[in-house]
Amino acid sequence: MPDRDAYIRLCRNAPDLPLFMQPWYLDAVCDNGTWDAVVLEQAGQVVAGLPYFLKKKWHWQYVAMPQLARMLGPYLLPELRTPKKEPSILEALIDQLPAGLAAFEQDFNYGAVNWLPFYWRGFRQTTRYSYVIDLSDLDAAWENLAPDYRNQKIPKARETLEVRTGLSLEHFLDVHDLSYERKGLDPPVSPEFMARLDDALAAHGCREIFYAEDRNTGDIHSVAYLAWDAQSAWYLLAGDDPALRQSGAGILIAWEAIRYAHEVLKVPYFDFAGSMIRPIERVRRQFGAVQKPYFRVQKEWSVWWKIGKAMLR
Repeated sequence: MPDRDAYIRLCRNAPDLPLFMQPWYLDAVCDNGTWDAVVLEQAGQVVAGLPYFLKKKWHWQYVAMPQLARMLGPYLLPELRTPKKEPSILEALIDQLPAGLAAFEQDFNYGAVNWLPFYWRGFRQTTRYSYVIDLSDLDAAWENLAPDYRNQKIPKARETLEVRTGLSLEHFLDVHDLSYERKGLDPPVSPEFMARLDDALAAHGCREIFYAEDRNTGDIHSVAYLAWDAQSAWYLLAGDDPALRQSGAGILIAWEAIRYAHEVLKVPYFDFAGSMIRPIERVRRQFGAVQKPYFRVQKEWSVWWKIGKAMLR
């Protein structure tokens, strides 16, 4: 049965737990719903857990992905991630999921590579991709940039722009939301949501806000929000002033965030936090990032849920 406290104990001893699976991160992003977790104990030790975001719509309860929680799924202590040990552990976690769910949808973390026990239980899987840069050699990362980024766009942007850190969240959102406002769209995250997440990240010392400022006018051309855990720096959000986009600030600020991840944070990887959108994918490749697959695992139990979801598409 669900046991959030046991999951929190597991997280204290988890050497490579992704940022998005931290209990305090889930506290911040699980808006309009609640999070819980199922766990497995062996010999008095919590060895595996599966956190989930439980939402309710009308009379349906369903598991979904919270905003800006890029990856969840099952987490097993490293010594248990073997083909021999994983199946029984994962089935034990599946057995404890709440009864009466209408649907389940999660993007699994990189460490959750064995979804076969979910297949046996009628779940389906879609492979998705993020884009990751190995930071072990920053010179090599620089050489992997597209030639026009390395030789033209970044040097040209540096002539007039300075990338700095320490921008307030309010000013970050002012710039980040401009593109959506120009198109008449609501921003993807509300100020209230971001304030709660920003407070949590700042309290744990794992976020920085970058901005590219015009040296002459003081105008902010581009902004980026970086969060991190022990393994990766995550390019969580970024945005430009549409009127100033031709300056190349978006490219420059992304490179400076990559450099910061290597020189200051000293983490092994820089992760663009996923996108399956073709134009965005192209930009990620221009940075020399390589595809890294992860699983989206789903199941629907309710026929009416399937019908309702299909009608909303």
